[in-house]
Amino acid sequence: MLKDHHIPKATAKRLPLYYRYLRILNNAGKQKVSSTELSEAVQVDSATIRRDFSYFGELGKRGYGYDVEALMNFFAKTLNEDHMTNVALVGVGNLGTALLKYKFHQSNSIRVSAAFDADEEITGRIIDGVPVYAMADMVEQIKIQEIDIAILTVPAEFAQGIVDELVAAGIKGILNFTPARLSAPKSVLIQNVDLTNELQTLIYFLHSQEGK
Repeated sequence: MLKDHHIPKATAKRLPLYYRYLRILNNAGKQKVSSTELSEAVQVDSATIRRDFSYFGELGKRGYGYDVEALMNFFAKTLNEDHMTNVALVGVGNLGTALLKYKFHQSNSIRVSAAFDADEEITGRIIDGVPVYAMADMVEQIKIQEIDIAILTVPAEFAQGIVDELVAAGIKGILNFTPARLSAPKSVLIQNVDLTNELQTLIYFLHSQEGK
């Protein structure tokens, strides 16, 4: 887990990208890699990579580059990859069902262990290996299964009420796929994923390039 609060958010977001590529290199038997090679692979300029790595001290050697296995293991520990994190999915609609099919297990540290929904036709079933519980069981199951993180894919008008319940259940982080902007205690981290906003931003940049 990232414990150094002085690491910029942009750097923290790039760490999983670096880690995934280092795993690929390690599985391929590569022993060392330069910042230039990393740059070409992950599409982040080498100066940014060196700056990102500098927040963690001397990770490489001048003239040698980075030891792939050592760097991979370092980031695995930094990203808490050696600890299984149980995740709850709240809202098993179209998006929620798609997320259940997503192979979170490829990270080796993330497992969606429970899902919750208000639809009685869904509750009591197992979807893609994940049991779906009634909303009335949410607080109890989160406590029993020691779930730390929740993914929220419910209609916006219900989001805040559910967040209040999640906080009461002890949830520490929420990945919010709803358009609602949620409030929670400072001890609970909320990350918003606004697909419409991201798409509109992409369209804006696309049209800006076409106009050049």
